[in-house]
Amino acid sequence: MMGHRQVEQAALFYEFSLERHIPVDHLLRSIDRFVDFEDLRREIAPFYNNIGRPSIDPELMIRMLLIGYCFGIRSERRLCDEVHLNLAYRWFCRLGLDGAVPDHSTFSKNRHGRFRESDLFRRVFETVLRRCIRERLVGGEGFAVDASLIKADANRQKGIEGDKGLPPEAAGRAIDEYLAVLDDAAFGAATEVTPKFVSPSDPAARWTGAHGGQAFFAYSTNYLVDVENAIIVDVEATTAIRQAEVLAAKRMIERSLERFDLYPSRLLGDSAYGSAEMLGWLVYEHGIEPHVTVFDKSARTDGTFSREHFTYDHAGDVYRCPAGKTLTTTGTPVNNDTTVLYRASKHDCQACSLRSRCCPNTPARKVPRSIYEGARDMAREIASSWEGRTSRRLRKKIEMLFAHLKRILKLDRLRLRGPNGARDEFILAAAAQNLRKMAKLIPMPAPTPA
Repeated sequence: MMGHRQVEQAALFYEFSLERHIPVDHLLRSIDRFVDFEDLRREIAPFYNNIGRPSIDPELMIRMLLIGYCFGIRSERRLCDEVHLNLAYRWFCRLGLDGAVPDHSTFSKNRHGRFRESDLFRRVFETVLRRCIRERLVGGEGFAVDASLIKADANRQKGIEGDKGLPPEAAGRAIDEYLAVLDDAAFGAATEVTPKFVSPSDPAARWTGAHGGQAFFAYSTNYLVDVENAIIVDVEATTAIRQAEVLAAKRMIERSLERFDLYPSRLLGDSAYGSAEMLGWLVYEHGIEPHVTVFDKSARTDGTFSREHFTYDHAGDVYRCPAGKTLTTTGTPVNNDTTVLYRASKHDCQACSLRSRCCPNTPARKVPRSIYEGARDMAREIASSWEGRTSRRLRKKIEMLFAHLKRILKLDRLRLRGPNGARDEFILAAAAQNLRKMAKLIPMPAPTPA
């Protein structure tokens, strides 16, 4: 028979426990074990006034933002609605059933105010990283470095030609941040080349066509990753060009050493980090093995001998050509003191039977050698070894992190403008990725029997 809808009478009292209603295997329950911001409260206390009405609890806003980045909730307005309705979110934020959710505008005021002044988000990331280290998820022996382009919140169709500069009426927070980083080697000072187009709404974003399709305005998020468990050791925001990404790698390595005493024995990277100067910095200044693809353009396309056809004698500091003749050097550096030239004897080259394949248009052959060529040779030797092949496979871990960042956390386009906005978003996303990684790698303790 057809049943009747049961209309329950409202009870006078309810007994309800959020703790009992959150599943044991819920992601937030796993993450909550590793979230402890008591030290952060003491550090940012000086940025609050001692008089006036009590502010919104900063830990509440941090927990809400972590929820947003962990679950790909990009809108702060929607994040507030979700926390208001979702029991698991309320439990994680310690709001209970009746706790008030802050207005979405509160996030904007704090992001651009005391949170940025106190570098709070960097402190949040480092707090999470310290927990990763304490849980022994960071080996500290092998690091990988890479960068990925993230679209800026800038309309590509409203870009103006770079050589015309910004219009006089352009103003706003992103403009002020752009002017503040003009001398920063990670942004304005990274290159003297004028970009083809500039965004009037976010001029620090770089016009790039690196993906091969339509060009767009973008920033680069740079990761330094421990390859043992793919934990993000450091993150840095830069403009979207190679020179800035190399600088970011140096900054991240030095910061991990200074703040966490993490000294990698090897660094994994692609050819973007394989310049002679970068390899020399790794080997000569820090003693780090360069498991990096060498950036080399010495190969010739006209059929004549390339530098690889000449053999270098370390003991005598000379090159020997394919005909067995010697190329010597005065030892005087050229090209901004980065290259030494080795020259063959004009008499040897004039009578050589291989001249047409060596120096058909010059009296004698010259071979340039970088002052960092020893580090380049070391990187080439590693690349041809079994360890080098293993490193190329391990390097994929950092690429998977970028895929996770864009597909799962949905950070394929920034919501905040300016270098500081990009930095805040990248740091919070990296903290969320580390928290999710810990939740996956460290199982929940067995529940105690009642």
